[in-house]
Amino acid sequence: MKTIFAALAASLMLATAGAAFASAPVSGPEPAPATPKIAAPQDVPFSGTIGLAVDATDLSRHIFRVRESIPVSGPGAMTLLYPEWLPGEHSAGGPIDKFAGLVIRAGGKKIAWSRDPVHVYAFHVEVPAGVKALDVEFQYLSPVAKDEGRIVMTPAMLNLEWNAVVLYPAGYFSRRIMVEPSIRLPAGWKLGTALETASSAGDVTHFKPVALNNLVDSPIYAGKYFLREDLAPDAKVPVHLDIVADRPDLLQVTPEELAAHRALVQQAYKLFGSHHYDHYDFLLSLSDKMGGQGLEHHQSSEDGTIPGYFTEWASTAAARDLLSHEYTHSWNGKFRRPADLWTPNFNVPMRDSLLWVYEGQTQYWGFVLAARAGLWTRQQALDAFALTAATYDHHVGHEWRPLQDTTNDPIIAHRAPIPWRNYQLSEDYYEMGQLTWLDADTLIRKLSGGTRSLDDFAKAFFGVDNGSYVTRTYTFDDIVKALNAVQPYGWAKFLRDHLDVPAKGAPLDGISRGGYRLVYNDSESAFEKGNEKIRKYTDFSFSLGFAVGKDGELNSVLWGSPAFDAGLTVGTKLVALDGDAYDDDNLKAAIRWAEGHKAPITLLVEQNKHFRTVTIDYREGLRYPHLEAVGTGPHSLDAILAVR
Repeated sequence: MKTIFAALAASLMLATAGAAFASAPVSGPEPAPATPKIAAPQDVPFSGTIGLAVDATDLSRHIFRVRESIPVSGPGAMTLLYPEWLPGEHSAGGPIDKFAGLVIRAGGKKIAWSRDPVHVYAFHVEVPAGVKALDVEFQYLSPVAKDEGRIVMTPAMLNLEWNAVVLYPAGYFSRRIMVEPSIRLPAGWKLGTALETASSAGDVTHFKPVALNNLVDSPIYAGKYFLREDLAPDAKVPVHLDIVADRPDLLQVTPEELAAHRALVQQAYKLFGSHHYDHYDFLLSLSDKMGGQGLEHHQSSEDGTIPGYFTEWASTAAARDLLSHEYTHSWNGKFRRPADLWTPNFNVPMRDSLLWVYEGQTQYWGFVLAARAGLWTRQQALDAFALTAATYDHHVGHEWRPLQDTTNDPIIAHRAPIPWRNYQLSEDYYEMGQLTWLDADTLIRKLSGGTRSLDDFAKAFFGVDNGSYVTRTYTFDDIVKALNAVQPYGWAKFLRDHLDVPAKGAPLDGISRGGYRLVYNDSESAFEKGNEKIRKYTDFSFSLGFAVGKDGELNSVLWGSPAFDAGLTVGTKLVALDGDAYDDDNLKAAIRWAEGHKAPITLLVEQNKHFRTVTIDYREGLRYPHLEAVGTGPHSLDAILAVR
């Protein structure tokens, strides 16, 4: 008994000790002290004007050298910001990794700066007494190789985006900070920009003072070989096409080609019934040396495309909706902008929930205006819609991921390459959004007996306040209200069903209601052939389930396709076909043979230096998408594409 009582007593003592230990204060890690507070932007004027001078003459090293004079109102702590969240990119894409060489002086003496360890786009300084301005120097080390990012400087041209070469004070709306910019270019170069010139002396151009938000919205294309075309002759509001090219012969524009670009301006005016700029410049680069681009601005657009855009006109149709898309953004995205995408400065996070309007409807009007202007023929437009419909009809990821969620992709992925594009999805709000708006357009036409269309929505929603370029924001409810004003219907449910409900296949109701159906046959359209030539791949997506880039390397593989089942992935290299060296045309022949002779396709492939033989048991032949008219018409899709 004594032993039992002793054991019970010991157990009780241990339990008591344990309870005391559990209730005692725990000594462990504590959070680090808060970083210096960064002033929130206020809608008050910044005192003074920032002087910003950029030297863009170091072509061989791709370096932009920057000097700024930033007024200060007195001594004390100050935070300078490098733009992080960039309009048009819908993400924190500011190239801070290429920002270097920061030196800050006050009264001629260097002063210390420190980068915020949390908000790494912010730099803290202590302004000494008696100083009226900070003199700032740094460099923007733009990419010298494609794997570092988009090339923006070559021996023949450059693209300056002002967000890459400016620091600005925290605590202000960007529209309340005035900047007086200038640029030094290589000798003899000419430039295009929406900025207004104050003076030019030698190779230096000084621009009129401009608010920071408008400066960042007004990039420069400059080059050795430059051509400016007037797209609105005799109009009160000028519109120009400013072209830079790798070579002077690429600047040959035929009267017919120029007429189509002039028609784009007129067709946009007829669609929207307004304009929201006092002048507009298409900044167009024709180059395979400077990186391609498509970026909207309010009074201009950055449009980087293939060298033969004009000189190989017959085969470059797939590149010709770029300008119509970016131009549409002057109305949809710049003038009217989603409320949660508008921010007071470039370091406040954006929210992308309405990109299916901002980009999706713009993608729709980009196709439509290309056809109406004559940049595309009607058949080319139909072929473009067919390729989009087929591509997204094979995006099996929509069975698990709703379209609405893809609006987060600019923030999630920053457009980085991914292995399973049709399963993971990536910014599908562009083309799936486009098909949604085609659905809406054809539905309005059907419900109204052909008396109304999405054109009426565009004019009512984007065409207000003609001549004004003060941004007006919108919400989901605003869109629904405007649609109902054009044609009463359950538009909220219609849109939310498209956006929130996982679906199998693409939304093809707009195509069928438009009088067509998506079909496949063994012949490529001329449009698709041109698209392959421009993008330098051969497309077997709708048969074997992959696209082959240069040197036989796969640059896409579809989830669930025959290629997927055979274990092929992006980056796999096709080495041999049935014992012979791989060739695209031979693979097409093998696919045809397999269809008629029930023979599998055997490939020798290399993946990460490992070789293996794969057999693809595919018997359905080559498959290329087309739109086929149903019945004798008239077809509403034809009416949508017709010139106004």
